[in-house]
Amino acid sequence: MERPRRCALATAAPLPLAFPPPATSGAPDGPSATAAALAATPAAPAAAVIGRLRGWPGEHRVAVGLSGGVDSSLTAALLVEAGWQVEGLTLWLMSGKGACCAEGLVDAAGICEQLAIPHHVVDSRARFEEQIVGFLVEGYAAGVTPLPCSRCNREVKFSPMLEWAERERGIARIATGHYARLRHAPEPSGRTQLLRGLDARKDQSYFLYDLPQQVLSRLVFPLGELTKADTRLEAERYGLRTARKPESQDLCLADHHGSMKAFLDAYLPPRQGEIVLSDGRVLGQHDGIEHFTIGQRKGLGVAWSEPLHVVRLDAAMNRVVVAPRAEAGRGGCVVGAINWVSIDSPQAPLNLEVQVRYRSAPVAARLTPLAATAADTAAGRPSRARLEFAEEQFSITPGQAAVFYAGEVLLGGGLIAAEDHQ
Repeated sequence: MERPRRCALATAAPLPLAFPPPATSGAPDGPSATAAALAATPAAPAAAVIGRLRGWPGEHRVAVGLSGGVDSSLTAALLVEAGWQVEGLTLWLMSGKGACCAEGLVDAAGICEQLAIPHHVVDSRARFEEQIVGFLVEGYAAGVTPLPCSRCNREVKFSPMLEWAERERGIARIATGHYARLRHAPEPSGRTQLLRGLDARKDQSYFLYDLPQQVLSRLVFPLGELTKADTRLEAERYGLRTARKPESQDLCLADHHGSMKAFLDAYLPPRQGEIVLSDGRVLGQHDGIEHFTIGQRKGLGVAWSEPLHVVRLDAAMNRVVVAPRAEAGRGGCVVGAINWVSIDSPQAPLNLEVQVRYRSAPVAARLTPLAATAADTAAGRPSRARLEFAEEQFSITPGQAAVFYAGEVLLGGGLIAAEDHQ
């Protein structure tokens, strides 16, 4: 990555317990006028987090990954209040017509100025284009539905941020605003376990399953023990400019291009093909399999006597295969390129819970180890397994992650394989 641009190079100073109302750029409504009247001390959940941060073993020096949103903003504020030496680090991922990245850069810089900490911007556009844009285009063209967020966390964000912070600033830890928790095991294993965030509605551990141990052991997630409501309340207490900034509701590339369809249309030319029933009967035409995903029911553009769901994307024949819901369920799937996080790779069958999409509920399953393929090994995660679900599941989508849990502990996860490649 290129050397950074620096801004707001004030020396880190102890954080006052409340800030004056800030400028409101980057948020539709700045923090309310009542923010200054909020209690000068944090609410109990945030106070507990600050106490734990103060007692954190080792050096209290950290780079905070700042996106310009309220979560990363509060992360930086809590660390400063806990007495850590904090520097902000923002990755510049996209340029062009979209305003989301530019707004994020402005708000991240504003937060660093407000907290009186240094801010660094690292140009990561080339890495993002190579690792994420190319990955998405290739995956959709091949008939899978890629999961870019977990790949971005591993290849674009966490590892590169740690490398840059250590090389350029001598900082060995990164903090972010993710709603997840870490548990550092004692020796001799020394393994860092990844746990769900306490806010079940905001838990983001699913997207972190692919991070290696050497990264997890150097991370700090202050918001893992807070709810989103706690975060908003504390951001208002500090008077942070991002306290009421709305959350993005879509993939960053979709926001940037206006929609996911617009993004895909910019990279993949229309490729007309057939929409067929599972028995081969042709029902209609489509303009590209990349615009469909497994389980999809709406927007198929075909009529039938009962609702139809996408059950397969046949890239070789450029076909979208649909069927009634009764034919759409699956009793199991194969998962490849598994990254085992909180336990060693099992050598025998294991009962666990699995989450097959970010918003889906975990379900009971039995995992049976399989021999790794060359693709698993090439990905640096030579582990593969078959899952058998306790109950039939729908929308099992090749390219998405199957993430394994034992209660709140994330055991590991991998990518769902296409049926034809199992």
